[in-house]
Amino acid sequence: MTVSTELVATWRAPRAALRRHLARGRSEAFAFTLLLVFLILAFVGLWPVAARDAFLAGEPSAAPRILAFGLAVLATIPLWYGLAALSHLVARALGGQGNWFAARIALFWALATVSPLMLLQGLVAGMIGPGTALTSVRALVGLGFLWLWLTMLHEAEVGGAA
Repeated sequence: MTVSTELVATWRAPRAALRRHLARGRSEAFAFTLLLVFLILAFVGLWPVAARDAFLAGEPSAAPRILAFGLAVLATIPLWYGLAALSHLVARALGGQGNWFAARIALFWALATVSPLMLLQGLVAGMIGPGTALTSVRALVGLGFLWLWLTMLHEAEVGGAA
C-alpha cells in the first residue's frame, strides 16, 4: 500500500492498520522512521507560525524562529519513546498482553497518521492566527490523535498483536 492509501485506511480501520504494521516484523528502524515522518511534518507545519510571529515582531527573517522550532521538535524524541513506554506500562497494569514494540508502533503510527492535520493546523495558525478556527483545528487534531492512538494501543495490548 502507498503511504497516502495507508493513511486513509488507518482512519477507516486503525486496528487493521496496526496489525499490518506489526505483521512486517520487529524493526526499530521502521518504528523510528514513523516517528521521524511525524516530526518532519510537524516541523514543516510550524513554518507558517514562525513566519507570522517574525512578521508581527518586525524581524527581518523567520530563520532563527524556524531553527528554534526544529531543535524543539528534535528534543521531543525521548518524550515520545517515554510516552510509548508509559502507555505500555499502564496497559500492562490494566491486563494488557502486548509488548514494548507494539506500543511504540501504535503511538508512532497514530502520530504519523495525524501529520497531515498538523500541516493544516500550522496553516491556520500562520494565516488566520489565534481564534475559533485555530481552536477548532487543534481540537480536531487532538481528538483524532487520541482516538487513533488509544484504538491502536488497545489492539496492540489486547487484540492479540503481541
